[in-house]
Amino acid sequence: MTVALPPADERTVDGRRVRCRISGDGPPVVLLHGIGRTLDDFAALHTALARDHLVLAVDLPGHGGSAPLDGPHTLPALAGAVARFLDVAGVTGPAHLVGNSLGGAVAMRLAVDAPGRAASLALLNSAGFGREVTVALRLLAIRPLAPLLLRPHPRIVRRSERAIFYDPSYVTDERIAAALAVAGQPHAARVMLELVRDLGTWRGVRPRWRAELLDAVAALDLPTLLVWGDRDLILPAAHLAYARSRLPHARSHLFRDTGHMPQIERTAEVEALLRELWA
Repeated sequence: MTVALPPADERTVDGRRVRCRISGDGPPVVLLHGIGRTLDDFAALHTALARDHLVLAVDLPGHGGSAPLDGPHTLPALAGAVARFLDVAGVTGPAHLVGNSLGGAVAMRLAVDAPGRAASLALLNSAGFGREVTVALRLLAIRPLAPLLLRPHPRIVRRSERAIFYDPSYVTDERIAAALAVAGQPHAARVMLELVRDLGTWRGVRPRWRAELLDAVAALDLPTLLVWGDRDLILPAAHLAYARSRLPHARSHLFRDTGHMPQIERTAEVEALLRELWA
């Protein structure tokens, strides 16, 4: 199926199509999006950082224009797929890992599984710091409801997009159209359900994988930035306090009047925070 997404690059990894965007020159930066999303969530930040960095954004397996994996979609599987993509792209040394939502957990998993690939971690409204998550994702763990909630219906997609942003002006017709196209792919629902059920239940995010991952990340002692929006309806801003307690040496910032995607609603400010971390 042809996905109505903005133009991007493409690589073949393990015989699988991977949609990506690679631009700029300098120290490498890897941008990782959230569940059910695409690399386009980083479009503006990508352009800003590519002035003096090699920036690589990628649609995770089974998301956007990237083909699904042959096996189950789990956090370690996604991190491994990102590592193999970086190999194909010629980035084998340390890179600055930037992840939003699920992408934050993928970035942490990659840093733990392959420490030589991580120069720093920037976690934007990241999964992994609390049980609480939007009821829409928890309901996906209830099998009879999942097919209804994952229908590529304009009303459902618009409601989902509206929940992501504090400022409704970001819920554009272009974003709605792209989200509908992505949700309509034949593998989209399966990939979403595999991830949701691997990471959580109807009660919320599973504690075991979070505890293990955060212990391992803390032991790495990487330069780390924690960013949150105070109006996040997906992963509440209360998670930031716990993140600070688990990663006490990390820098942190809470944006006012900002939702789940500070890289979109606060692009310039997030860029400045990243550059401070990397300096």
